[in-house]
This record gives sequence, structure tokens and C-alpha cells, in this order.
Amino acid sequence: MDIPSLPPLTPGTLYLVATPIGNLEDITLRALRVLKECDVVAAEDTRHSGQLLKHFGISKPLLSYFQFNEAKRSEEILERLKRGEKVALVTDAGSPGISDPGERVVQAARAAGLRVEAVPGACALVAALTASGLPTDEFHFIGFLPHKSGQRRNQLEALKQFAGTLALYESPYRIEKLLGELNEVFPERQVVLARELTKKFEEFLRGTPAEIIELTRKRSLKGEFVVLVRGISEG
Repeated sequence: MDIPSLPPLTPGTLYLVATPIGNLEDITLRALRVLKECDVVAAEDTRHSGQLLKHFGISKPLLSYFQFNEAKRSEEILERLKRGEKVALVTDAGSPGISDPGERVVQAARAAGLRVEAVPGACALVAALTASGLPTDEFHFIGFLPHKSGQRRNQLEALKQFAGTLALYESPYRIEKLLGELNEVFPERQVVLARELTKKFEEFLRGTPAEIIELTRKRSLKGEFVVLVRGISEG
């Protein structure tokens, strides 16, 4: 049976390419093809993404695109798209726009009538939620909480009546603080901490906030975390 050839990339398209969150085997065949055939790669960290491209034998011009130059770079990306260039947008890990740069340029591209195409792949939120054992039929993704204590507490308090599983990201520098806040706001809820997802030392810690605090009291918590909290309707 003849295998049909894949269609070429569409000129003037912004491709949102998901990249591995740890395990390099999680790159998709489609992602590799887009990275090979695009005209330029807009990257959150050009050094990091340059190493990823090098690993897969891909050589492409790199354009930095991160939180503090989004406005300027978005304009440049739009001009490239209007000229018919094929632009691949990547972040350091996972899907662009999910607690990572990308949302701003997508909105601008859509507003300008330009084509945007997602190239799905690894996402820490989905990996953690589906393997957590908590309900997946309804969930609320928060991303990163604010840094200021008052704002963090207010946001957590506002989520107390939500029926579905709560999901958020946290860094190793604030995970202990977050566990303390969860112990105050959700003392009886089941919490799951997912860390080092897809990597050699992947780990899921389960229990009430107090139980997890006790589990982690004599060890350092490293890696990026996905934190899941059981919704109110589930007890």
C-alpha cells in the first residue's frame, strides 16, 4: 500500500510546537517535521532550544521570544508571517501558551487574520492530572499563583467552592510555602504533588496537606511541580 506524502507546511502560519517536558522521546514526529521545515524558530530560551534542535540534528535560525520582549517580538513575528514565512514557536518545555510565553502572539496573529496551528505534544498539566488518581472529568487550571502572600491566599480562598480538581504549577522555591497555604485553606482535601514528570525520578506524593508536609519534612523538594487538589464535591 502506498503511503501518501505529507502536505508541506502552509506559508504564513504560526506553528505552536509542544516540546518534551523532560523525556526527549516525547517529541512527536509532526513536531520534528515542523521544526525541520519552518523558516525560523521563536524560542523562550534560544540556548535551551538550540540544544534541543542540535540533539535532533536540526539547524534553524532562532529568534528569542520571552515574557519581557513579547510585545516587540510579536510585531516582528507578525511581519514575518505576513511575508509568508513559516514560524515555529516553542518554549523551554511543554505547550506554548500554557503558563509560558505564546498567548500574546497568538492573539495578535488571530486579530490580524493570520493562520495559527497547534502541534500538540507533552504537557505537564495533562501528564500529572491523568496519572494522579484524582477526578479528571472536571478540573480548573490556575497556572502559577501570584508571588504576594495576600493575593495567593485570596485566590485559593476563591477556589474553595469549585467542584472539580484544582491544578496549578509551582516552583521548588515556593512549594513549601504553598503546602502551608493549602493546609490552611484545604486542610481536609486530598492533594497530589507531581514532580520530575517523564524523568528518571518522577514521583507522585499523595495525602492531605499536613501529611505531605510531614512526608517532605526531612527531604529537599527539587524540580518543577504540578499540584492537584481534590474538588469539594468529591470530599
